[in-house]
Amino acid sequence: MTISGKDFINRIDHLKSDIWVDGNKIVGKVSEHPAFRGVMKSKAQLFDMQNDPALRDVFTFISPKTEERVSFSYHQPKTKDDLLFRQRATELWAQKNFGLLGRSPDYVNTGMMVLAAAHQLFGAKDKKLGEHILQNYEAAMDQDLTFTHTFINPQVNRSISYLEDSDSEANIAAKVIGENSEGIIIQGARLLATQGGITDEILVLPAGGNFIEDAYIYGFTVPSNAQGLKFICRESFVNDEGSSFNYPLGSLFEEMDSIVVFDHVLVPWEKVFLYKDINIAHQFFSEANFNTMLLFQAVVRMIVKTEFILGLAESVVEAINIGEYQHIQDKMSEIIAALEIMKGLHLSSQVNAELDKWGTMIPDAKPLQVAIHYYPRIYPRLVEILQLLGGSGLILLPTEKSFESPIRKYIDTYLQGSNSSAEDRVRLFRLVWDLCMSAFGTRQTHYERFFFGDPVRLAMGLYNGYPKNEYMKRVGTFLRENK
Repeated sequence: MTISGKDFINRIDHLKSDIWVDGNKIVGKVSEHPAFRGVMKSKAQLFDMQNDPALRDVFTFISPKTEERVSFSYHQPKTKDDLLFRQRATELWAQKNFGLLGRSPDYVNTGMMVLAAAHQLFGAKDKKLGEHILQNYEAAMDQDLTFTHTFINPQVNRSISYLEDSDSEANIAAKVIGENSEGIIIQGARLLATQGGITDEILVLPAGGNFIEDAYIYGFTVPSNAQGLKFICRESFVNDEGSSFNYPLGSLFEEMDSIVVFDHVLVPWEKVFLYKDINIAHQFFSEANFNTMLLFQAVVRMIVKTEFILGLAESVVEAINIGEYQHIQDKMSEIIAALEIMKGLHLSSQVNAELDKWGTMIPDAKPLQVAIHYYPRIYPRLVEILQLLGGSGLILLPTEKSFESPIRKYIDTYLQGSNSSAEDRVRLFRLVWDLCMSAFGTRQTHYERFFFGDPVRLAMGLYNGYPKNEYMKRVGTFLRENK
């Protein structure tokens, strides 16, 4: 069954996960902590949308097992219409936060759905492992659980030749250090858990690359409050106690990032679905179409975010009456082109979707791979365009208290817009500033650059996997026929 926003907040508060911010452990309700209050409120609104009777058919479907209404994010698409169902719900959720929540619940929930659909892959050698991912998926769907995920090792040494000393007592990358009748014991750290500590559970996947030993090969889910599990957070970007005037976006959508520390964490066997099987560790991302389904969700979010940027940019153009300049129209056209390119790529993936061997309707991966190659490169340019449009207006930004002081009369006179009051103009420009120049905004840019991994590696994957032989044959045919 679906939960309400209040249910979500109460459940996360009740977990009392081990979360550290600025050197201090959070005590009391995490939903009341300044670093998490805004984003948890924003996530709660998404759950409330699921429970809106008018939107029931948009956000929920009937569970085939319990026959209760459950979240769209757990729905296994089996037709192209099913993909459209997921797309529309993701779009409405993203519009609620302008695409700024990269880890809205439907992102990792989608991953759980795909893994469960391919449960036979994980159970190929040990049937119980396949049953575990299926059972965990069904439990998550029935309880409307939320997840973060991690599959990156700490950046100790990024040289090509570096391999961590597997015999070292001080394990850096999380590894299995033991097992017993209850489960496996994990010690070490993982990066980079966005919203770490404020989800019900965490999905932990193999880090990829070359495994130096099978102790690093595992896949499991574990509750965020598991004994020995710690979330060490970066500095919070929420300022002024979450002023919605000064920080209109950061106060609501700041997603904390964290290091996940496993200090002798016992993971029950029933939560483990991949264990010391190097073949599956290398294959499941492609065999289960894990990345493709995640990208289908992510590209919708990116489209909504680009729509928001277009709306912001045009609002600035009108506020200071610069729309007649050719170079302004040229810059605005860049945003429009980016938006239409992303929409076209996503549509192409949906139109050319096909059933995979697990019975899941999978979008065409190629246009989605192009989208994730393109967006990390164009997003910084979109941010730059906002900066160029705003100019000095993004520097001279009075705070909320300035409008409550005796100097307001000067601000009202000298900072008014062509067709707006000074306060409305400043609100608009602070909104733009918070997206492209604040700590929150620069984190957004960095996030989009590396959202799906190293852009160069993504480009290599696109090049190496893209079918090119047919086009080479045409060239060869022409050369043979025109000797």
